[in-house]
Amino acid sequence: MSEVRKDSYKFCQDICIPCYETDAAFYLKPAAFMDMAQEIAYWAAQMLGFGYDDLHVHHVAWVLSRMHFHFENPPKWRDEVILKTWHKGAGGLFYLRDFELLSPQGEPLVTCTSSWVVIDERTRHFVRPDEMQHLLHIDGTVDDAIVEPAPKVVLPRDGEGEPCGEHVVAYSDIDILGHTNNARYVVWAMDAVDYETVSSHRVKDVYINFNRETTPGETVHLFRLRREEEGNLACYVEGRVDGKSAFCVKIVY
Repeated sequence: MSEVRKDSYKFCQDICIPCYETDAAFYLKPAAFMDMAQEIAYWAAQMLGFGYDDLHVHHVAWVLSRMHFHFENPPKWRDEVILKTWHKGAGGLFYLRDFELLSPQGEPLVTCTSSWVVIDERTRHFVRPDEMQHLLHIDGTVDDAIVEPAPKVVLPRDGEGEPCGEHVVAYSDIDILGHTNNARYVVWAMDAVDYETVSSHRVKDVYINFNRETTPGETVHLFRLRREEEGNLACYVEGRVDGKSAFCVKIVY
């Protein structure tokens, strides 16, 4: 994996897909894409002057709130790819950032849009964009990897999610902010779908909402629901702590 470089308003990184980020069919796992996107987002923000270190001295931090990524043609083990990201400015409470994973010829492999918030590290409360103008000087762009912002995801009200296990948050789940890393929720969600489905169907879209953070020792109870939507199989997985939603994922096959 190479260093992050700037190309106009986009930040780019050359990556060779490693074996440990792929499944039994050699395709890039959804959670692996999230890991790569999160890392380049941190570097891009740092290079623009509002990265983790810049905000930490003011006791605030970036937190991913929503994400939607679409698999056009997922890369496989040993494929050479180019990951790009760029800021799209603020929209309401959110700051919008898009990503695209491309072949060396420029063909889209994965497209993604994400919505971020800033939180106060001491209170864990949201900090509104108008309160951050002195720290965040962001020139947004109209370029879109995915036009519509990542939507809110909830379990459909016309169905009931069935219990499908639980997960106790542990060392391997925790990130630099002391709570569960974003990609781990997608790992839990993919594991909650039966193996026959995930191994025989190609993922088309992943939508995820992060509703509250989870921390070491907490037990996350998982619920799933599957149904047909517009000719596709949609699998919803929600994680709850003390009866309240911590996250909800929708995986479309």
